[in-house]
Amino acid sequence: MTKRNKIDNPEVAAVFDAYPKAINTKLMFLRQLIFDVASRTDGVGELEETLKWGQPSYLTAQTQSGSLVRIDQIKTQAGKYAMYFHCQTTLVDTFKELFRDQFVFGGNRSIIFSTKDKVPVDELRQCISLALTYHLNKKRGTRRRQSKHLPRRSSGRAKVARP
Repeated sequence: MTKRNKIDNPEVAAVFDAYPKAINTKLMFLRQLIFDVASRTDGVGELEETLKWGQPSYLTAQTQSGSLVRIDQIKTQAGKYAMYFHCQTTLVDTFKELFRDQFVFGGNRSIIFSTKDKVPVDELRQCISLALTYHLNKKRGTRRRQSKHLPRRSSGRAKVARP
């Protein structure tokens, strides 16, 4: 993963500078993960980092392949932060279907994290990839099919092969 510490947009940099240290560290990790997933995902292209609703936001402006991804602290809950997705997409419903036991969800628009908890990175990478390719997959009609190929959450029961 190539480190992307420098924030080119001064308004975005100012928002990051204003976060408490623990939240800043966690949000910088999510930021890095978003850029890393974008660079490894076909069809996404260069991301635009900007502010939407005062939150650091990541757009696939070049390719229009995906839906907006935002990150921010949850000001009303100490030690909590979130990754936000457009509430009029089916993204969070898909994430719930795939990763119900790995994440805490905020309705149909976010995945909520605590500074005390470890982030399930592999699962979050898949969520970010689905968000950054949402329009591309919808256009291709492959979103449903693609999500079926992602690992399902474990039911705790072993499957028995049947002849």
